[in-house]
Amino acid sequence: MEAYNVKVLAELKKWQRKMTRNASLTDRVAKNIQNRTNRLIPDKAHEIITAAIKNMVGAVLTGSEFTTREPLKNIDLKERDRLALAKISVYKKTASLEGAGTGAGGILLGFADFPLLLSIKIKFLFEMASIYGFDVKDLRERLYILHLFQLAFSSREKRMQVFQRILDWDEYIYRHPISMETVDWRTFQQEYRDYIDLAKLLQLVPVIGAFVGAVANYRLLGELGDTAMNGYRLRLLKDR
Repeated sequence: MEAYNVKVLAELKKWQRKMTRNASLTDRVAKNIQNRTNRLIPDKAHEIITAAIKNMVGAVLTGSEFTTREPLKNIDLKERDRLALAKISVYKKTASLEGAGTGAGGILLGFADFPLLLSIKIKFLFEMASIYGFDVKDLRERLYILHLFQLAFSSREKRMQVFQRILDWDEYIYRHPISMETVDWRTFQQEYRDYIDLAKLLQLVPVIGAFVGAVANYRLLGELGDTAMNGYRLRLLKDR
């Protein structure tokens, strides 16, 4: 099993380089455009969207806590990874079907995709926590889940900040209050919206909406799966 751990450590180093890579010119231009767009949106609108996201995520976190199985114990990392990859495959297909269905339904169903996909992603992260042996009843683990979410769906600049917290999670959580109120919900929702904006807008286009929705959701779940898998591997191997 030591050989497998060495293989995983090599993959984690590659993942770390990806997470800490500087923003490209394209990334910076896109982020500047998104920042300007966000500044044009009235503060009241931002407040409404932020509250909606906070309430939505809070509801999903609470519901997922009671529907997620107990954390798996006494299995090795190789088996955990096998179970994680199987779970990623299932959720990618689920998200793809959801995206195709809402994309084919026009603008009204297209807008419905946002909360549905968000719920699928959070529920998926709860399942991954269980597979890697972490108890989601612990508020610290739910905060970690939100950090994994941000790590997957944020700009390059924000991603580097979040990754530093992930890298030394025990120290970070020790030094900060353990509360959902410590989450910067406005930044959380802006980064997520900016990250998925183009795909979600194209999903509203007639005819191609179903195809775009299926492909976009499949890809987004793939990115989240890679982030979650490596985020939990990092903690397990660091503990050893």
